[in-house]
Amino acid sequence: MKTIEIKGSKRKELGKKSSRKTRKAGNVPCVIYGKETNIHFEAHENTFKNLVYTHEAHLVKLDLEGEIFNAVLQDMQFHPVTDKIIHADFIQIFDNKPITIDVPVTVTGDAEGVKAGGKLIVKRRHLKVKGFANDLPEDLIIDVTNLKIHHSIKVGELAFDKIELLDPKITTVVSVATSRVALKTEEEEAAEAAAALAAVEGGEGGEAAAAPAEEKGKEKEKKG
Repeated sequence: MKTIEIKGSKRKELGKKSSRKTRKAGNVPCVIYGKETNIHFEAHENTFKNLVYTHEAHLVKLDLEGEIFNAVLQDMQFHPVTDKIIHADFIQIFDNKPITIDVPVTVTGDAEGVKAGGKLIVKRRHLKVKGFANDLPEDLIIDVTNLKIHHSIKVGELAFDKIELLDPKITTVVSVATSRVALKTEEEEAAEAAAALAAVEGGEGGEAAAAPAEEKGKEKEKKG
């Protein structure tokens, strides 16, 4: 797994007022959870681009005023309107201690079911894995060549060297559905995304916007 270096400086002041000042200067308030202590620091928002806006997972080398910490990104919070990064949490890693991290899924091969007219649906874009830092892959490659219509690949069917998959074994990672089922799934996802956006932008108005859709659904059921 590749390593990205982020340079930052330790924060001397904490609290909401200090965090607002940090963000106003174009920096992101962060914390690294260590074995014995936690360190609060800040880093410029531009240094996170290669870590956040990528399909790959990375290890992180934090350079805090010359003091080096090896870490992984645990969580990142974004502003609901501007989508700017407003906070980042890291966990310090050690060579003799396994870590848990989300690793992206990469699908390869031309599925038999797709050739027969079906559609490939990737239900899990990331899987949670556990392993030592040096053994972690950049992505989890899954071959779907033999996957037929109405068939799927679950977590329990996957195995990778030197790492453990932590998601439930019955979790479906990728499947091939008929075109009709796939279309319905896409429409449902689009409706959910629109409802979520309305809720964020309109607050209570989002709920009001969702109500007519529910009523229409009920009327449709009665007619059916």
